[in-house]
Amino acid sequence: MRTSRAVLTFDELVDGELVVLAQSGDVAALGSLLARHRGGMLAVALSVLRDPVESEDAVQDASLTALARIGDVRDPVAVGPWLKMIVRNLCRKRLATTKAIPVGHLPPVADPAADPQEVLEQHAQRDWVWHAVGLLSPPLRTVTLLRYFSSVTRYDEIAAACGIPVGTVRRRLHEARGILSRTLLTMRHSAHDDMAALTAARRRDAEEAVAAGHHGTFGALLRERWWPDVDIAWANGRRTHGIEHLVRVVDDRMSAGTRQRVTGVAASADVVVWETDVFSPPEAGPGCAPYMCWLLSYDAGRVRRVRLIHRAA
Repeated sequence: MRTSRAVLTFDELVDGELVVLAQSGDVAALGSLLARHRGGMLAVALSVLRDPVESEDAVQDASLTALARIGDVRDPVAVGPWLKMIVRNLCRKRLATTKAIPVGHLPPVADPAADPQEVLEQHAQRDWVWHAVGLLSPPLRTVTLLRYFSSVTRYDEIAAACGIPVGTVRRRLHEARGILSRTLLTMRHSAHDDMAALTAARRRDAEEAVAAGHHGTFGALLRERWWPDVDIAWANGRRTHGIEHLVRVVDDRMSAGTRQRVTGVAASADVVVWETDVFSPPEAGPGCAPYMCWLLSYDAGRVRRVRLIHRAA
């Protein structure tokens, strides 16, 4: 079987050859494969949903799912029926529930408890996904990171976290899904930043911030890494400017015995989500939910805006 692009264009390769290239991490080959079968995928969606808009969404979802699961294809020649099966299954889920189907809702390959980020880490196209998310505008990227790479997944939670109506959350996620799907179809080979390295760096930032809080050096760390006039939106709706109020709150809670542990980090170039478990002894009193989400916006490498989200058990 031919696997080289040196002689033939993608249009000249048969399905099986494109699958082999896609399974080796060639996103452009996968994009060509999806473009070739888009008509058949849309026909399946229309036959099930009977709605052009819903059908288009289903095909976009199926394209992103194929990105994550192309390695599952055992018979490359039969990739067409495999793609149609993905579309049909997604359409049936849409009919069975009113809950939105996530962007790239990635059915687990091995571990049914794996979150989307862990599943993406298992695939050669991981950096492409993060690169594509990074191309979204900040409003679209923010809701995408929360919905698909954090535990803040409900539309009402995202709306509260971003200070926008639920309808706006739905519209932005719909727009983001369409952009990601179209980008997959059109992107050609190019060098992408190593988003795994960026995520690792942002996780170190989170862990160092939590450790600084425990050791009483939280203020010193923030003065080094955050803008002095940082804008902070609190879970109760209050807004403050600068780090001093946040430092006082954290120092008071830590002195009372409260501790945090980083449980997850999702990162793009300028929007980052920290997730932490919060452990408070009874004597610390009320005030700390057991889970927190820190939504950070970066400007020139320093934190410019922060939104704090408290979540109940």
